[in-house]
Amino acid sequence: MHSDVVASRSADQKDSREFRNGGAQLDAVSLAIIEQLQEDGRRPYAAIGKAVGLSEAAVRQRVQKLLDQGVMQIVAVTDPLTVGFRRQAMVGINVEGDVESVADVLTAMSECEYVVMTAGSFDLMVEIVCEDDDHLLDVINKRIRALPGVRSTESFVYLKLKKQTYMWGTR
Repeated sequence: MHSDVVASRSADQKDSREFRNGGAQLDAVSLAIIEQLQEDGRRPYAAIGKAVGLSEAAVRQRVQKLLDQGVMQIVAVTDPLTVGFRRQAMVGINVEGDVESVADVLTAMSECEYVVMTAGSFDLMVEIVCEDDDHLLDVINKRIRALPGVRSTESFVYLKLKKQTYMWGTR
């Protein structure tokens, strides 16, 4: 994300960021609201307002604008094991031809939670969340490897999840 953000700073302004793709421009107050919600997605707007110096109504409007612009989402993050998904893997994929078209198909698969086009040993890295080993095998063998353009895959099965956080702030 850092490559997609242009940061401009001044003595009076902590941080303002404009996305190169013509997306949202985030001022210091919007960034502070995002940080508040990353700490606690259920924090009341009144408490956020007090922390950032706005009224509850103003915070509500800003949050709605950030949601509408796709800058952020407010969701419940679960532990996959506790909700019946006992197998996770990161899959490296090498593609022949158009990487983006393969990525588009993968993003439509419900098991693919994270799809990234990369530079390096793999063209794509895909995080897959499945119910069990049979489900994972089916997704990789019958669905991903069967896609036109997929040359090879390498699977990295998760043995234990040690850290999963979305608290990177708004650096």
